[in-house]
Amino acid sequence: MSDMKDSKKNTDINETENTSGNFIYNIIEKDLENRVYGNDVYTRFPPEPNGYLHIGHAKSICLNFSTAKKYGGKCNLRYDDTNPVKEDTEYVSSIEEDVKWLGFQWDKRLFASDYFDKMYECAVKLIEKGKAFVCDLSAEEIKEHRGSLKDPGKESPYRNRTIEENLKLFENMKNGDYKDGEKVLRAKIDMSSPNINMRDPVIYRIAHTEHHNTGDKWCIYPMYDFAHPIEDAIEGITHSICTLEFEDHRPLYDWVLRMLEWERPPKQIEFARLNLTNTVMSKRYLKALVDDGTVDGWDDPRMPTVAGLRRRGYTPEAIREFCDRIGVAKANSLVDIALLEHCIRDDLKEKVSSKMVVLDPLKVTIMNYPEGESELCNIENNKENPELGTRQVSFSRELYVEKEDFMEVPIKKYFRLFPGNEVRFKGAYFITCNEVIKDDEGNVIELKCTYDPDTKSGSGNDTRKVKGTVHWVDAKTAIPLKVRNLDYLMVENEEGEMEINPNSLKEFNALGEESCKDIAKDERVQFFRHGYYVPDSNISTGSGEEKVFNQVVGLKSSFKNKK
Repeated sequence: MSDMKDSKKNTDINETENTSGNFIYNIIEKDLENRVYGNDVYTRFPPEPNGYLHIGHAKSICLNFSTAKKYGGKCNLRYDDTNPVKEDTEYVSSIEEDVKWLGFQWDKRLFASDYFDKMYECAVKLIEKGKAFVCDLSAEEIKEHRGSLKDPGKESPYRNRTIEENLKLFENMKNGDYKDGEKVLRAKIDMSSPNINMRDPVIYRIAHTEHHNTGDKWCIYPMYDFAHPIEDAIEGITHSICTLEFEDHRPLYDWVLRMLEWERPPKQIEFARLNLTNTVMSKRYLKALVDDGTVDGWDDPRMPTVAGLRRRGYTPEAIREFCDRIGVAKANSLVDIALLEHCIRDDLKEKVSSKMVVLDPLKVTIMNYPEGESELCNIENNKENPELGTRQVSFSRELYVEKEDFMEVPIKKYFRLFPGNEVRFKGAYFITCNEVIKDDEGNVIELKCTYDPDTKSGSGNDTRKVKGTVHWVDAKTAIPLKVRNLDYLMVENEEGEMEINPNSLKEFNALGEESCKDIAKDERVQFFRHGYYVPDSNISTGSGEEKVFNQVVGLKSSFKNKK
């Protein structure tokens, strides 16, 4: 909760109805109408470079950059790098790659650390106004003094130091005279405020740590809640769009700007962050998964990071469509991950070619097919899009099919291969299973079959009908592939808690039709009946090496498209 004055001031932001499908647009349009910021709309995307961006950040990226574009404004990429302990240039590079990959270009690339001199001046100004003081309490003692939602806090015994003493102590902090945690600078606001964030919050702390951007120039660093409004104001940001957890911090945001007497203070607007089923989007938790080896990096294709989704084969178009479809809300909610999967299927279904790939091969010998001969079968590349044309696939006496496409004792309504049954081999002939060959342990290792030479697809003679169609690859020309099927990294257990899914990755030594060798590095394809796949960008797939494919998404969808 915020105090009465700040709560009253911000009613328009909290209560605005979503009449145009985006309540943020309503606020901006009202500001433009009233010329609060003239004709300017200036936003920013301000990630902390302490990890890789995830799908939740993608929503914020799309919102901030798209909002600026909609109103002919600008959007900065600004790194909130005020905590050198957790930040790294690796994360800076990854963030820029993600923003560009999603299709956006910033107006300026900036760092909060670029403003450290100005922030120090602002802190001195607050001290000179009697609005900040140096406190010797430890972090635990400050927490104890803060009180609770029911009980007011207790003032620090150092709260009433003179301005001169505070100025000297703060200068000593800057000069490195104290150890980490020995002193902090706190804003002097109201220890009885119903908003705990307003109870004399810490605005500077000591950290004898080298900074990735400023080196060892500073040993004191501003806290985010103090730095953020100053950064926005320096850059001329008009609408500071952030997630809902910062709503209770907005009174402090406004207080800082008011105390510093900024002429045209930016307006903070909060929206609900993205919560997805079967997904954890805590950077701290995701980093732990990387550090303990649960995943093979921030870009593991099972990770909800933008880098992981990119490696998995998601397209920026699909992610932008997903962010557009979930919209912008003021209340938190849980979005079904099936919608994200629907968006990538919808994006790919008419774009990509189909290939026949057998994940778990079972040999088929066509006994009445001439030995040593082969032929080409013409197969459509995409049944959804005839413009993608056809391809020719080799067919001969020895083939491979999926093991799951054979059942020795078929269950009811099973229409694939079983003894005595006839099926269509996709794009080729009608095939009948006649004999089952097993090894010494009773495992099926080969099917002896016959074909009907008058039933070739497209011959004009294929007038008979069968209920089952099976895909296959030619043993002579098959290409060995490693296929990685991916499930959710996180699943809900019986207690309703999220836990690691031990079956999130399944690898297959598969066989693909010959044209699979020509699949380009970033080319997405459909493996017939299995789903959409893409070559793994982190694993070499050069000539003479086994190609490795990640599953983008399966073919089936539980999402119901509402039209």
